[in-house]
Amino acid sequence: MSDDWWRDRIGSALRGENPTVVRRLEAGFAVIGDVQFLPGYSVLLADEIGVQRLSDLPRPKRMAFLSGMDRLGEAVEIVCKRSDPGFRRVNLEILGNTDPFLHAHVWPRFDWEPADLIGGPVWRYPRERWRDEQYALGPQHDQLRSAIGEELDRLGS
Repeated sequence: MSDDWWRDRIGSALRGENPTVVRRLEAGFAVIGDVQFLPGYSVLLADEIGVQRLSDLPRPKRMAFLSGMDRLGEAVEIVCKRSDPGFRRVNLEILGNTDPFLHAHVWPRFDWEPADLIGGPVWRYPRERWRDEQYALGPQHDQLRSAIGEELDRLGS
């Protein structure tokens, strides 16, 4: 398995080489985020290379992608609510301004976040937080990742 899977997140997921994949959904891949300063952060990746925006998909696939985003959001909500009494809500975002492929962010939000950041978008967190090794995805997140996968399975049945 290549260690540069992140350069081609969707292609590597299709090839079974993306280590962040939690589950394959109908129109995408549920992955756990590279950074976990908000534990449970996940992303839904479209499962077609070259798709840049939601409107690039035919309507049935578009609806399946949005359904997958909803399912991943609910799974993250259930897991975070169960594991952290400070859980507040989940924010769902489809942005696409940085990475040129369709993806949806699933951000859990918590009462313990800094007061100046809690009411705003996650993107206001300082850049250092995004690159700080203590928040990098690693084996310490295996239980969280597993729990999200189990909830995705349960919600899909």
